[in-house]
Amino acid sequence: MGSSVLIRRGLTTGGSVFTMTLTSWFVDGATTRFASKVMKTSSERLSFYNQSSVTQSSRISFSTKSNQSGNSPTSSVTKGSPIAFVAWYERQLVRAPIVTKSITGSILWGVGDIVAQIIPQVVFADREENCSAGFLFDYRRTGRAVAFGGFLHAPTSHLHFNFLEKITVHAGFSGLGIPIFKTIMEQFVYWSWISNSMYHAAMGAMQGMSVREIQDRIKEVLWDTQKAQWAFWIPVQLLNFKFVPVRHQLNVVLLTSIVWTALLSMWYPPVEEDSEKLSTLDK
Repeated sequence: MGSSVLIRRGLTTGGSVFTMTLTSWFVDGATTRFASKVMKTSSERLSFYNQSSVTQSSRISFSTKSNQSGNSPTSSVTKGSPIAFVAWYERQLVRAPIVTKSITGSILWGVGDIVAQIIPQVVFADREENCSAGFLFDYRRTGRAVAFGGFLHAPTSHLHFNFLEKITVHAGFSGLGIPIFKTIMEQFVYWSWISNSMYHAAMGAMQGMSVREIQDRIKEVLWDTQKAQWAFWIPVQLLNFKFVPVRHQLNVVLLTSIVWTALLSMWYPPVEEDSEKLSTLDK
């Protein structure tokens, strides 16, 4: 009982001091713990930052070494390589299909006509007329081929291949039925007749023929053109329609036409009118 009174009095007389001391102890302890946590957190962050810096430095070093050795890890295609060109050409086909195919068509038609003019003079160089005349090249004829291939044949062929794909899908063909149906439609129903007539008419018009002369020319050569085309192009188009995407089918035709032109130039005498008439029986 007495000690209880003494404690109470002590608490009463020194209460303010005790309270201040107790408060100071709590504040100092909390401050110390808080500071310790902050320092620990800062230390962890500094350690993480240092590790990140090391990792980033390693990446920069690896990238620098890769670039110095010519093997960049971020680029697997070298500019100017065939793969890069194919990727670029694919983008152009998506962005501007008709323009891209028109430019391609004009170039390949020009190459085909050059082949058609050179091959006969090389193969039949021992003929008397070739020996006396020497090497001749008709630039206007090549210009006509470039114009026809770029401005007329390529755009209409783009429409033809897309239309043919549409009606094939609508008809519900599958498997081998797809190339067979497409080849029959193209070679016998509409496109070969249209494209061959278009070729002879365009060439006649660019040579200054009248409408009547163009009609007579088509009547004279169209049937022979069709028979020659069926013998060569039916197997080619069966493979083309089977394995090649629609957007590239015209390019297959144009590339194959160069071979076709060379063969025709060797099979037939190098008479300018006949050679031009038979040089591009390609669809």
